[in-house]
Amino acid sequence: MTASIYAAYLQSAQRQIQLDLTQALDAFTLPEPLKSAVYHAVMLGGKRVRPALCYAVGRLNQNKNWAAVRRAAVAVELIHCYSLVHDDLPCMDNDLLRRGQPTCHVAFGEDTALLAGDILQSMAYEVLSSRLFDDMTVIEPSIMLKQMQILATASSKMVSGQVLDLQSEGKKIDQVALEKIHRNKTGALIQAAITMSAITGFTATDVALPKLRQFGEAIGLAFQVQDDILDITADTARLGKTAGKDVQVEKSTYPALMGLEGAKQYANQLHDEALEALAHFGTETKLHLITEFLLTRNY
Repeated sequence: MTASIYAAYLQSAQRQIQLDLTQALDAFTLPEPLKSAVYHAVMLGGKRVRPALCYAVGRLNQNKNWAAVRRAAVAVELIHCYSLVHDDLPCMDNDLLRRGQPTCHVAFGEDTALLAGDILQSMAYEVLSSRLFDDMTVIEPSIMLKQMQILATASSKMVSGQVLDLQSEGKKIDQVALEKIHRNKTGALIQAAITMSAITGFTATDVALPKLRQFGEAIGLAFQVQDDILDITADTARLGKTAGKDVQVEKSTYPALMGLEGAKQYANQLHDEALEALAHFGTETKLHLITEFLLTRNY
């Protein structure tokens, strides 16, 4: 599989989630400037890896619950976008640039940005519990409830991971502590994207579910390792956010712990672990394309 195939699939998933996000956001009535801040936080693009994972898992078999997959993709991206808005705030990482544009608090003020992040959380659960995207297929209420439980648990872990990350700034921590941070802060939401989609097409006893959990654990951590590497090796224009910020605020990162080459080797190891878990599904699924992209990406 070539890089162009990876890019083509991701671009297809990005187009789909842009349409789905637009339809979801347009269903809400919000006052200004909150509405503009929400659209600014959500619609400026980004890699859209979490929705792409939802779609890819949903295509692993003859899934009849495609509307539930699409709602999961929207919901997980809304939670991700809320987390970025709040992470960028002056009281947190104090970032001025996100996805190549001014961060939400720079564009709309700290008060509106805070509230935009707040409402994106509740909107995610409204979407999950709605009939958005439904066709003639009847979605089991149990699937909706389980998706909400999965996303709520992952969101709580994400916040816990952010707390641990802030506490570790300026300190030397070991690999166990670093991985605890990122399995929560980054990995939990990536795992949620995979699992929320998986339960729409596989039964609770299907061997596919533990394989997908293994995949999610590996790919979630690999995503963060690669992010840490790119913070050093890529520039601001390509990243769409301020490069070198981790070093400036003395964050605990994989290159700081292992060295740059050691971090690259670890990313390759996690990539291999992800592919090993995916072997259950063959060799050329959409998940393989995403895995290759995440290892080779430069933004």
